[in-house]
Amino acid sequence: MHVGRQAWRAAALTAAATALTVSCGWAAALYGSEVSADQLEGRWTDGSGTSLTFNSDRTFTSEHFDRLPVVADAGCSDPSVLSSGRWAFYASSTTQADETATRGSILSLDSSDDSCSVSAFFFGDDDPAMCPTDDPDANCPTGYFHRTGHGT
Repeated sequence: MHVGRQAWRAAALTAAATALTVSCGWAAALYGSEVSADQLEGRWTDGSGTSLTFNSDRTFTSEHFDRLPVVADAGCSDPSVLSSGRWAFYASSTTQADETATRGSILSLDSSDDSCSVSAFFFGDDDPAMCPTDDPDANCPTGYFHRTGHGT
């Protein structure tokens, strides 16, 4: 009887872990990483010609970012407005982006005219990757971005 209880406990723990991994938002919670503003600053590319360049003054510029599905999914009436804008980390204690936060695991990218906003999540510890998406459990449909150079 004791062996049956151990098997039941193992099955229950496996089921709980699977449920947590596939439920909304858990991938970011389990595999997400926190980056500092210094780590963020610079050019990030996805390998297909799309890039984001983050500057120390909390601004960004992009190349071909408006072509990504995440921008269309965000409901931006004119996706080209995300060719430049402002960035901010989401503070861990709030659901709002905070321009004074010096580190975070989720980033807000807001167009210069404030008409469009996209979120990006960070994954990995040694060499963080960034995924612009509204659903971090979707296996990064936009493709992962990696830092390739320093900012200004």
